[in-house]
Amino acid sequence: MSAAMRTSAAAPVSVRPLVEPDLDRADEIFRVAFGTFLRVPEPERFFGSADYVRTRWAADPHAAFAATVEGDVVGSNFAADWGSVGFFGPLTVRPDLWDQGIGRRLMEPVMACFDTWQNRHLGLFTFSHSPKHLELYRRYGFWPRFLTAIMKKQVAGGSAAPGRALFGELTDAERPDALSRSTALTGAVYEDLTLEREIVATQEQGLGDTILLEGAGSDLDGLAVCHCGPGSEAGDDVCFVKFGAVRPGPDAADRFERLLNACEQLAAEKGLGQLDAGMNLARQDAYRRMADHGFRTWLQGVTMHRPNEPGYSHPDAYVIDDWR
Repeated sequence: MSAAMRTSAAAPVSVRPLVEPDLDRADEIFRVAFGTFLRVPEPERFFGSADYVRTRWAADPHAAFAATVEGDVVGSNFAADWGSVGFFGPLTVRPDLWDQGIGRRLMEPVMACFDTWQNRHLGLFTFSHSPKHLELYRRYGFWPRFLTAIMKKQVAGGSAAPGRALFGELTDAERPDALSRSTALTGAVYEDLTLEREIVATQEQGLGDTILLEGAGSDLDGLAVCHCGPGSEAGDDVCFVKFGAVRPGPDAADRFERLLNACEQLAAEKGLGQLDAGMNLARQDAYRRMADHGFRTWLQGVTMHRPNEPGYSHPDAYVIDDWR
């Protein structure tokens, strides 16, 4: 057993910002914690080449936190600011220290972030079959709502999506306008929702690209922030749609079909064999259309919301995400 694993569980827990030298240890704990909970044969290999820890720390180091015992990192948590919406995770703790209050300690700085950012709607993704997870987050005002399906399909090339542009192919001079138009689109989906942080982080870290679907005039019809391949949240041979949305209105369903085609087209262009995307089941028609496109659920959880309101997860919303 390593020295880190011999750390006394009775020692006091401290919480501080996660810093770059912590990332390897935090990543190891993240994998082992999820793998242990899901009882996979080699928990330390869970998630493969996908990276949630380094990518989220690099996106906003001020919203990443470590729990330590006797100087050793024993857990971590991350917060994300999407304008009016804030969510957190993954929150992970070393398995031999579960059920000792470390998760609650890691919630404290995240809730302080939300207070500072003044997000109106907060959320998280967790295991729907775990009473202890639901009870932990209920203590902070979060309430479970609809299930969220993490879905995948094999890439077949897809139909070309008319009017598709990629943020990564824009010039530096063109990108501020694209970000402004993307915020106008997401703000139409849910007031003051913005994915600018995710778009910029995806570009700056080389994690993938963001699809922009041109509409009439200066409006965007849709966008999708996609992670591609190892070192991103996707992993080997996967294109992962971290967030996707289309402009609401009478033709939203048609725009959503076009967005799905554009995501599959990007995956094919990147030479990736699998397309992953999360869908909250409150978005009934969007879910049905993904199933019709060949997506199938491989992991299912529940999103918890504070306050207990739908946010942008309702039948008229055509949004892809999962808050993991």
